[in-house]
Amino acid sequence: MKPKANPRALLPVLVFLVLYLGLGVLFEYVLKIEMGFYSIPIVVVFLIALLVACLQNRALKFDEKLAVMGQGVGDKNIMTMILIFLAAGVFVGVTGRSSAEAVAYFLLSVTPARAAVGVLFVAACFVSTAMGTSVGTISLITPIAVAVAQISGFPLPLCIASVMGGAMFGDNLSFISDTTIAACNTQGCEMRDKFRANFKVALPAAAATLLLILISGSDGLRQIEIPPYNLLLLVPYVLVLAGGIAGVNVFPVLIAGILAGAVIVLATGTVGALDLLGSMGAGASGMFETIMVTLLVSAMCALMREYGGFEALLSFIRRAFRGAVGGRLGVGLLVGAMDIATANNTVAIVMAGPIARQISDEYGISPKESASLLDTFSCIFQGVIPYGAQMLVAISQAAVLGASVSAFEIIPRLYYPYLLLLSSLVFIFIGAGRRAK
Repeated sequence: MKPKANPRALLPVLVFLVLYLGLGVLFEYVLKIEMGFYSIPIVVVFLIALLVACLQNRALKFDEKLAVMGQGVGDKNIMTMILIFLAAGVFVGVTGRSSAEAVAYFLLSVTPARAAVGVLFVAACFVSTAMGTSVGTISLITPIAVAVAQISGFPLPLCIASVMGGAMFGDNLSFISDTTIAACNTQGCEMRDKFRANFKVALPAAAATLLLILISGSDGLRQIEIPPYNLLLLVPYVLVLAGGIAGVNVFPVLIAGILAGAVIVLATGTVGALDLLGSMGAGASGMFETIMVTLLVSAMCALMREYGGFEALLSFIRRAFRGAVGGRLGVGLLVGAMDIATANNTVAIVMAGPIARQISDEYGISPKESASLLDTFSCIFQGVIPYGAQMLVAISQAAVLGASVSAFEIIPRLYYPYLLLLSSLVFIFIGAGRRAK
């Protein structure tokens, strides 16, 4: 039985946003504390939001609420993300700063200096499309982005935002992405049909993003002399990137990178065995905050769903939108609202899918276009929310390498999600989807 729509069940999300954004603005702009946003304990803020969720719906006993939270935390997608986080953390710990810098030096040596960030974006596009995971792609390429920023003088937020944008490009289009599978299954369409409809929207956004990155990154660039570097240190990254392009699952790819990195750093004397083990542990520990946030968000969203918060969102979408354009906007905003509430684009698609199919039947939207709308808008919102896994893992990976950056420094540079939104709206309003039936 579906819970009754209850807008008050969305209060925990509002509490989180007010606290996180409010404290960030206070520290950064009022008190003038350097890296004020970065100093906010996001786990504590989510704990407060979860407490608010637990205090709601007194009809349920606390033990029953724990059972609801346990079901949310035990979701397959959540466990998959946690394992990716841990494996990626170990990989960064094994390869370390030296390997990331070697990759950056190599990229800078074979491409014009002003195109370095564009190379990061294109690489992230290809790898995420092949691997089907934005989180895995961000985990693998963010260390390279940090090194490129440190070496070349490009702004670190621009480098990381470019990697995140490329990662969302592939997450949106990949045949093996969880979001693609969920979107196609809930809407009843073939993956190749959804890909064709999706590609027409994503390609213009990606091309415009690349151009904007090249333009915005050229001012104030320092010309540097590239020092000697050990090409062997590139091997773990080459293996990982090649595996991603070949479409190998992210876990074997990361394991291969870890093993290759361990053998190389030991054989070349870069680190000793004990130091290597310590680095691996430090890399995994660096993902603690990201994993805790993932668990807390999952528990909080499970309670909100149980209390009727999600049903309230669905009811609003049904009432607010009319007509062919309105129906398409309704599908997009429906999954976007779900993504804001869940911070997980796959879960958002699974939850929004049945309602989106009803909207599509009512407004004459083809299954392939509906699937494309679900996947595209979920990626748009997931790519910019400050508490999403993609943003959190990017910041965590940068921190492991000693670079501090906040979500609100990265968000203004996320060109691809914004341009993807613009491209999607153009296709919706000109009726491209209706002609593509």
